[in-house]
Amino acid sequence: MTHLWVRAEQRQNEDRVGLTPEGVKALIAAGIRVTVEESSTRALPIDGYREAGADIAPENAWPEAPLDAIIFGLKELPEDGSPLPHKHIMFGHAYKGQHSGKALLERFKAGGGTLYDLEYLVDETGRRVAAFGYWAGYAGAAVTLKTWAAQQRGEVCPPVGVYKDKDALNAELLAEVEATGKPLPKAIVIGALGRVGTGAADLCEAMGVAVTKWDMAETASGGPFPEILEHDLFLNCIFARPGTPVFVPREALAQDRNLTAIGDVACDPDSDYNPIPVYDRATTWAEPALRVADAPVMDVMAIDNLPSMLPAESSEDYAAQLLPSLLTLTELDSGVWGRAEATFAEHVAKV
Repeated sequence: MTHLWVRAEQRQNEDRVGLTPEGVKALIAAGIRVTVEESSTRALPIDGYREAGADIAPENAWPEAPLDAIIFGLKELPEDGSPLPHKHIMFGHAYKGQHSGKALLERFKAGGGTLYDLEYLVDETGRRVAAFGYWAGYAGAAVTLKTWAAQQRGEVCPPVGVYKDKDALNAELLAEVEATGKPLPKAIVIGALGRVGTGAADLCEAMGVAVTKWDMAETASGGPFPEILEHDLFLNCIFARPGTPVFVPREALAQDRNLTAIGDVACDPDSDYNPIPVYDRATTWAEPALRVADAPVMDVMAIDNLPSMLPAESSEDYAAQLLPSLLTLTELDSGVWGRAEATFAEHVAKV
């Protein structure tokens, strides 16, 4: 019997999960065994999973799971260098030149396991079958606007946290923006036709912020793009890949510009294809904005687990998108899973 083991997330400030209790019921009905680890932080309570028929395991017990179990989580594993013998479903961040990605692939090679990278679960046309993109864009735009509001107070953006829902986030953010007493900023979103860009634009519009929406047609020239510098906020929502143009080069920091806050929602600072090479590391919930220039000021927001600010909504949305693919786990050699394994094999062979 195919066995899906949902692990607890071990990363700080990661409350999301990729499977709901309703999804557990559907998988069990399809003949798939489901084990769910207890979690001290997960947004969805363990009782719902127990009532849905899942086996319950202790938190972080996955290394001792049966070798035929497929371990399902979202964010990274502890970087302890241990070999990985299981099949894992997760965001590996290992295929785009990330420096930490090589170490992860080496662990899979050493253990004989397989990575089914959630970012590379695609249908026959190459489109991702599930993404947190909308809520990443929504939360990323919110933190970038918080960064702008903090600048108006002469500060750097203070820590951020988890919100019950988007209405609570919107209410707090609107109060912060109005308290500045300044005219609303202008924002530009690149990747506006995608899930991430749609979320970013929706947040801006909910706050009354005017949005310029760009996508592939507007960036096809390859740059430079002086229009970006004419906006107060820039929200990068594109999937970086070979050939991605540079949107904000380092020399822009010393140029005359309105731009003071960048939200790099895509957040690939250590990728060879980073289109915003004015910064070199991700930011955190404790320190959401990295100051990269003082005269004029420039801050970059690059948190890499933004949807966890709204964990219940983002989990339910993502789980609903992913469930049809999870229901085909009994056929790992074909379809979505076969394509993901082929992508893994291509990259692990290079380490």
